[in-house]
Amino acid sequence: MHSNRQPVVILVRPQMGENIGAAARAMLNFGLTEMRLVDPRDVWPNPRAVAMASGAAGQVLDRARIYPTLAEAMEGIDFAFATTARGRELSKPVHTPATAMQMARDHDGRCAIIFGPERTGLENDDVARANAIVTVPVNPDFPSLNLAQAVLLMGYEYGRDLLPAEPSPHHARPEAIAPADRLEIEKLGDHFEERLTEAGFFFPETKAASMRLNLRNMWSRLALTRGDVRILHGMLRQLTRR
Repeated sequence: MHSNRQPVVILVRPQMGENIGAAARAMLNFGLTEMRLVDPRDVWPNPRAVAMASGAAGQVLDRARIYPTLAEAMEGIDFAFATTARGRELSKPVHTPATAMQMARDHDGRCAIIFGPERTGLENDDVARANAIVTVPVNPDFPSLNLAQAVLLMGYEYGRDLLPAEPSPHHARPEAIAPADRLEIEKLGDHFEERLTEAGFFFPETKAASMRLNLRNMWSRLALTRGDVRILHGMLRQLTRR
């Protein structure tokens, strides 16, 4: 993801440091790092924002730029989306997050996503400075989204075609999560068959061959990793330890 092309997240008159920090965290989840703050209510830098941002403090909050007005925060932006459930009296295109962020991915210049203050949302004077409106389709009986949730939704929609499609396991050994090969499965089946034979599991004798076949078939159906096979061997050794 190219940092000079990613959308800028603009928080207009945010009220609580915790919400700014949570928004920063949501941004970094999807690779967004450029935050601009318009006239934040509380002192800045804000220790509560840093605490809530967790690992996103260094990459997002420390680089956030402060502006006195939204007009000034639009520096270098050539297309802006205002996230609001209101403002429809203004004649502007209205998009879902998915459509808006597809437009942002396809846009050649700098886009911005503008979010309003927690309690009131964006005013019409703010919305008037955007090119288009983004409205999240939510339950009309409970349409309220908190600031970080709104940022998270937009970040997800922006990153969905840019970030890896399959989640990658963290802190896992690649060898342990690799699929077990057929020989490893065969040896696991042998181990269980030996121990179950000693325990008298295959009884009566007339059904023993069928039971062995079903058990062998079961092992081959399971999508076991090499780590799984080691665990099952270890479990069996512990259970049958004399």
